[in-house]
Amino acid sequence: MDLLKRAEKALEFHFERAAGLGAPPRLVEAMRHAVFSGGARVRPQLVLSVAMACGEDAPELTDAAACAVELMHCASLVHDDMPAFDNADIRRGRPSVHKAFGEPLALLAGDALIVMAYQVLLNAGKSDPERLVALMHALSAGVGLPSGIVAGQAWECEVKADLGQYQRAKTGALFVAATCSGALCCASDAGPWATLGASLGEAYQVADDIRDVMGQAILLGKPSGQDVLHARPSAASELGLDGAMAHFQSLIELAIASIPECSYRELLQQLVRREAERLVPSAAFAEFKRQSMLAPQSMSA
Repeated sequence: MDLLKRAEKALEFHFERAAGLGAPPRLVEAMRHAVFSGGARVRPQLVLSVAMACGEDAPELTDAAACAVELMHCASLVHDDMPAFDNADIRRGRPSVHKAFGEPLALLAGDALIVMAYQVLLNAGKSDPERLVALMHALSAGVGLPSGIVAGQAWECEVKADLGQYQRAKTGALFVAATCSGALCCASDAGPWATLGASLGEAYQVADDIRDVMGQAILLGKPSGQDVLHARPSAASELGLDGAMAHFQSLIELAIASIPECSYRELLQQLVRREAERLVPSAAFAEFKRQSMLAPQSMSA
């Protein structure tokens, strides 16, 4: 079974198990809309691949950790799309949760997914409390204060924010939780895997900034032009588009180089390279640059 299929199968199983019977049906439907909407599942794939690289010996716990990280990610997207923040009508090419189900259910769905992430870990980790505690700490660090995704979202509410700090919190922190969780599932040292998560996570945010400028709503799966509209910190704004692209490529190279020596190193490197091309397709970037250079000439003509 490949990593994506394993992640999807695990999500289906653990979602249904945690949701149980008798919950408000429209709330569960809104939660399913948020989770099962065609995401790339990069974070759970990182959990799975790092666990395999560390000599996976508890696949049930690994699957649960992968699901918990993805559920947290999906919860953050639900809240991020709401009118109080981005007011986005589209997510992953479909109506965002608040557009499909209304703001009250969207807020509750995001909250419920956060709780479900911990439920999934608790259900799978009861027999190994030491690993469970370590995984809970890793997930909490990726989400909460001082530098998890909640802090990253909150930096958008400040008058001024450091770009690197903002990007490491908003996107990088949960990637660190993913790579470290993969190691912790095997009772391995998570330290050597932190740089992979941090650099890849920051690269994701830089790529999002680049695509926001390029206006590629199809690639983003959500409206473009949001950084300027909401006056957010942006690598493209601070470094220019070429500078942001160079920064993105350097982060990808750092991620690849940081992968520790292991039997799955090549698999992980391939995963990172594939994601880099998916995030900012080289052909699309080159075409955008070409069109940008032609645009002033067309106007002057």
